[in-house]
Amino acid sequence: MADFAALVAGGGPAGLSAAILLAKEGVSTALITPEIKSDPRTIALMIPSVRMLTYIGVWPGELQAKTAPLKQVHIVDDTGNLVASPRLALAASEVGEEAFGWNIPLNLLIPALLARAEELGVTLIPASVTGATSDASDITVSLDNGQKLAARVCLAADGYNSTLREAAGISVERWAYDQDALVTSFAHSRSHNFTSVETHKRNGAFTTVPMPDNHSALVWMERPARVAELLALSDVNLAAEIQVESHSHLGRISETGPRKVFPMRGLRAKFFASHRTMLIGEASHVFPPIGAQGLNMSLRDAAHAVDLIVGADDPGSDAIMAAFNGLRRSDIFMRQSAIGFMNTSLLAAALPLDLGRVAGLTLVNSLQPLRKWIMREGLSPSTNLPFAMRA
Repeated sequence: MADFAALVAGGGPAGLSAAILLAKEGVSTALITPEIKSDPRTIALMIPSVRMLTYIGVWPGELQAKTAPLKQVHIVDDTGNLVASPRLALAASEVGEEAFGWNIPLNLLIPALLARAEELGVTLIPASVTGATSDASDITVSLDNGQKLAARVCLAADGYNSTLREAAGISVERWAYDQDALVTSFAHSRSHNFTSVETHKRNGAFTTVPMPDNHSALVWMERPARVAELLALSDVNLAAEIQVESHSHLGRISETGPRKVFPMRGLRAKFFASHRTMLIGEASHVFPPIGAQGLNMSLRDAAHAVDLIVGADDPGSDAIMAAFNGLRRSDIFMRQSAIGFMNTSLLAAALPLDLGRVAGLTLVNSLQPLRKWIMREGLSPSTNLPFAMRA
């Protein structure tokens, strides 16, 4: 007999959200996660993801008071090419929204989700998954503390090197970019006006995202050797480098925060569910942080999985696995392909790719119906939005 109806492996935002959604619907759920570490990043969550936070009861409250809305997104060509795309300025008001979303620090979001999971009765198990086997009725998961737990279905939110994905026999396609991303924050003398600026440079995107008061988060994608140089700088010298790269559009830069570096790589699973295992987040897909799509897609993974599990006679059946594959495939492929092309075109310094990027951004800038379609699709898929994310 199964110990739980569902197991969730992984204590990041996607895994925690999946566990909360399941518990909210009365599904007996255990969350398996090692100790959750501090993370200096902020995450831009778009309106559908914020609706989900409202649905599960962690928004607005204290979280909103410590975050900043994203009212505008600007895309700037700073590649130095002879042919440059125009500055693309997108406003949430163009599609009838107050904001595209909110920029939320992970060090605030994760504790809020963890507290809500405990309130709803999710069983928290401080361990890591070491393996899993499935049969016609259950999946049994082995843990590094010696425990074995059985459930009808398992949600694998255990990351890039997912043990559960491997146990389910799901292969992946992997690739790497000659880039790292430096993540930090800083203060500035001018107002950001709740505008995120994604500046396309020859070696990647340099993106500032508003935080409360005159502070912004930064994701700076560069060649690894350059990132190593930046990481070694003093706070004052890093602030000076940020000021140069941002062309001082935020005024005087100061008070740089903690720094963290992430290698830029890609991953896509060949299937998104199999053997009573649904892949969530980076166990399923990984791609560069362009366009604020990563975690928003991961939360859609979680919410779609829950939609299929709730009320199902057998939530781990082959039919449910096939349905999840169908729901996630087009969303993941379309967004991963678009972002991959944008990043590759910056790195390759090849004229045909540059012209393709410039032509695409010029069309978006000049055609109003296309602008609105791009903005709406950037917020969420136009079809099959999970229940918890609907207006």
